[in-house]
Amino acid sequence: MAELRRDPRRDLLAGLTVAIVALPLALGFGVSSGLGAAAGLATAVVAGALTAVFGGSNLQVSGPTGAMTVVLVPIVGRYGPTGVLTVGLMAGVMLVALAAARAGRYMRYVPAPVVEGFTLGIACVIGLQQIPNALGVPKPEGDRVLVVAWRAAKEFATSPNWTAVSLTVAVAAVMLAGARWRPTVPFSILAVIAATITAQAAGLDAAKPIGDLPAGLPAPSLGFFEPGALGTLLAPAVAVAALAALESLLSASVADGMTVGQQHDPDRELFGQGLANIAAPLFGGVPATGAIARTAVNVRTGASSRLAALTHAVVLAAIVFTAAPLVSKIPLAALAGVLLATAIRMVEVGSLRAMVKATRSDALILVLTALATLALDLVYAVVIGLLVAGALALRAVARQARLDQVPLDEGDHTAEEHALLAEHIVAYRIDGPLFFAAAHRFLLELTDVADVRVVILRMSRVSTMDASGALVLKDAVEKLNRRGILVLASGIRADQRQVLDSVGALELLRYEGREYDTTPEAIQGAREHLEGAGVLPAASAQPQTGASSESALR
Repeated sequence: MAELRRDPRRDLLAGLTVAIVALPLALGFGVSSGLGAAAGLATAVVAGALTAVFGGSNLQVSGPTGAMTVVLVPIVGRYGPTGVLTVGLMAGVMLVALAAARAGRYMRYVPAPVVEGFTLGIACVIGLQQIPNALGVPKPEGDRVLVVAWRAAKEFATSPNWTAVSLTVAVAAVMLAGARWRPTVPFSILAVIAATITAQAAGLDAAKPIGDLPAGLPAPSLGFFEPGALGTLLAPAVAVAALAALESLLSASVADGMTVGQQHDPDRELFGQGLANIAAPLFGGVPATGAIARTAVNVRTGASSRLAALTHAVVLAAIVFTAAPLVSKIPLAALAGVLLATAIRMVEVGSLRAMVKATRSDALILVLTALATLALDLVYAVVIGLLVAGALALRAVARQARLDQVPLDEGDHTAEEHALLAEHIVAYRIDGPLFFAAAHRFLLELTDVADVRVVILRMSRVSTMDASGALVLKDAVEKLNRRGILVLASGIRADQRQVLDSVGALELLRYEGREYDTTPEAIQGAREHLEGAGVLPAASAQPQTGASSESALR
């Protein structure tokens, strides 16, 4: 409460500014989702208010977003409006469950190229979704944006509607130019008002308006809920919940980065988004997420508390109750211009260039995620991006594992002794992780040794080992034993010993049941074995090992 009283005037002004920016976006995303402009407004009001109160960020602004629209369009096409409302309700319950499981902390593990890739993909999809309204043609059948955009372009070629194109281009141009000139001025609403006045004054029949809007929010109702369809709608609900969690936490992180001293609570943010998505469908709204663009406007206009986001919702509610007839006259082409400009501004060219230049892996992840967003859907795209990023990361970690032959300089010995050691005993140092991703290469390298009687493995530098690595090590040792080569190990740590023992590899790395803490001790065991086999004379069995050399050979 103290934060609400810190600077209420600035928060109220910021909330008013965000509401002006959010109005055309809420209308546009409602229309793009397939449920209509009224659904977008209801979502902005209900979800915006609930997340402002119960969310985990002081600065986050929530509502309908382009990313969510991308996911909702095929759901509307397959299950209809009631299916979308049910999916939103189910997704809200899942988000609350994620908050209870404290899953918000795992957002930090999403790689930056995946985030940049799906942001680029979302921007492309939002832009393509606007093609029918921008060209002034009825939306063609289909749920793939590329197909719909192509069919709309063919329809436009048959009967061009230059009025719609002109309004779209004009609104987008004003928004893009105005954002560079005066970033704090809400050029989106100014451009939409100008386009609406122009269309009405000129009597432009080709500028199709939004249509009638209800003067207020509908009474809450569960009439859309169909328990028998829950099984069928489970997969879409998981997709919506995953996207809502990802985009909301990303938006909250962006808000933290734009301020000093602000830190969101990811689990509380999931809880707030869950409540918002449970409530929004009751009023006919679509699923909601944290909105990066509106949140950025909120921060840039001086917001410092939740009062700003709450004010934004109240102002939108007032517009719904008092100005619905005026809002209903906004041309669809004008909203298409708003969303096209929004899509263009979503693409951070500098960030994309940095990711592409960083490494080939980062560039590959970014491009694959963006293409998957266009060809499939956003959730699949994120999953693909994460899988590819994980595979490339494992590949990079696996390459760090090395098997290097090391000199057996264990003290002051004669040249003959060194020659004998070089002929019969070889030591390898294992550096890095020995796990499933590196195991196969390790097996090939280790079993390739020849012309020796004893192999000593220095294992003190093994950073991690799993069961797969231990099994491969066991296999390599058994293959060497079958060739008459004894394998000993030094520097086995307690955690390694447990894994090795569980797969039966520990006994194979001992000589007469002894473990070796240091490499000189292992060399001594190797000498004893070679003496027993008659390869070394007994006189050479007692090396003189200096303390410093022993430390170097651990």
